[in-house]
Order: sequence, then structure tokens, then C-alpha cells
Amino acid sequence: MVKTFDGVFHAAVIARRNRAGRLEWCLPKGHLEGAETAEEAAVREIAEETGISGSVQRRLGVIDYWFTGDDRRVHKVVHHFLLEAVGGFLTVEGDPDSEAEDVAWVAFGDLSATLSYPNERRLAAAALELLNEARGTDRNPHSSR
Repeated sequence: MVKTFDGVFHAAVIARRNRAGRLEWCLPKGHLEGAETAEEAAVREIAEETGISGSVQRRLGVIDYWFTGDDRRVHKVVHHFLLEAVGGFLTVEGDPDSEAEDVAWVAFGDLSATLSYPNERRLAAAALELLNEARGTDRNPHSSR
């Protein structure tokens, strides 16, 4: 989810606890429900986890990984999209699973220091390149949250 504040691109990111109980900042994500497309699920999940409604601008990529659950290995495939914020306000109150503990707008220049996962940091860098290309610039000045 992207929004511009004072000419600076910001992303909505959420904080959730990992299995060890540490707070990690990450991109909002979720799962398909019923006959949803990946794009529809992205719009719904982001709205639930951040309170922000968005419009899909383009596909960013897929992250495919494994993790160990309580009693088995779990394979997860996450489709990421670049969404433009079109309404709402930041809140985690709509998260049906209550996994998101906090939500914040973070300047793209600060995402590499904020996001907990390297694959999400790479996606954010790729998104910034696309945003700058669309804007016709090659850099995005930082600002803090």
C-alpha cells in the first residue's frame, strides 16, 4: 500500500509477533477466501490489517517459502501487489485474526531498516524503482514515520 506525503512515497506496514514472541514489521498479507483472485485478496487483507482501502496498480512479485508450524512444515506462497491508497485511516481494529499489533506509514527510504524480512525489503526496493520510474525521478528523499 503506497501513499505520498509531502512528495515522499510511504508504505503501510504492520507489526506482528513471530513464533518466538518478537515484534516484527512486515508487509500486510493473508490468504485467499472462497473464489477470490490474488488481487481481490490483497485489497481485502490490506484493508483488514491496515484500515486503508487501495487500488491495485501492478503485480510486484511472489515470495515462496517454508516454515515450521507446531507439528509440521508449512509451504506458503505470497503474491505481492503495488496498491495505491484511496481511502481509510490506519488501524488494526479490522484484523479478524488480531495478528497485527500496530500499523504505520513508513517512508520507502526507511523500509530497509524497518522491515524484518530480506525478501520483503527487496520487494520494497523494486516497488520504489517502479514508483520513481512512473514519477520520472531516480530518487525518493527520506522522511521518518
